[in-house]
Amino acid sequence: MDEMSPKLQNQIAQFQQLQQQLQGVLQQKFRMEAQLKELEMTIEELKKATADTPMYKSVGSLMIAVKDKEALLKEIEDDKETAEIRVKTLDRQEKMFREKYQVMQDQISKALGQGPVAGEEEN
Repeated sequence: MDEMSPKLQNQIAQFQQLQQQLQGVLQQKFRMEAQLKELEMTIEELKKATADTPMYKSVGSLMIAVKDKEALLKEIEDDKETAEIRVKTLDRQEKMFREKYQVMQDQISKALGQGPVAGEEEN
């Protein structure tokens, strides 16, 4: 790294930072998708529940009994909608980071006198 120009060293540092940002977005997206699936399953089960089925909702570390099934269903559907929006936002961020990643990777490879690095396009 000592024989590299300061500009190239800076590009590599930015590239590494971009890799970390992409990983962070992917982790958030994974968590949100898992939460979305959980909400979908909860909605399915809640719709199957009868009027006399005891229902609870989590509030912090407490479980609170709920009598109004429709209000609970609406609240969970609203949470699902919010999660879907968040996943779409993370999808857009992921796409943007992947595009920047590819451009920077190509620039660095070119600066190092190499072609695009084989197998790296999928990151």
